Amino acid sequence: MLKNAKSFLLLLIEDNPGDVRLTQEAFKEIKQNISLEVVMDGVDALRYLRKEEPFTDKILPDLILLDLNLPKMDGREVIREIKADPYLRQIPIVVLTTSNARQDIINSYSLYANCFINKPVDFDQFFTIIQKIVDFWLLTAELPSLPASMNNNPHFYQSIS
Repeated sequence: MLKNAKSFLLLLIEDNPGDVRLTQEAFKEIKQNISLEVVMDGVDALRYLRKEEPFTDKILPDLILLDLNLPKMDGREVIREIKADPYLRQIPIVVLTTSNARQDIINSYSLYANCFINKPVDFDQFFTIIQKIVDFWLLTAELPSLPASMNNNPHFYQSIS
């Protein structure tokens, strides 16, 4: 079990249906109290986080898993937008991508991503990576507590904009 039997919400921002299924299966295997929400492009990611239609009833995540190569708005721009927003910047972002390009790594950290992980294609290796993400980000690290007002009021974000 996770410490204090706390539940966690993760937002997966991934456009590849195969990678979404792989991630969902890995989290099912871990058998912890973790909910995984999925959006498939950068524009919907920001709508979700800002509680815009059709995501007004969503809860802000404890952690974001982000692919870099997304339609509509790529992952680099998503990081830039999140980290520029005083109400969202505290949510940790783990870049989880098939890219291992040095420039992608440098750019992600320059934009204040909290972590960059190359996504393996083998399920066993991928499961190990997901387990390590859970072990560090959910079992070891102390995550910021978002104010209850942000999650309990579906219009909180709009009221402060």
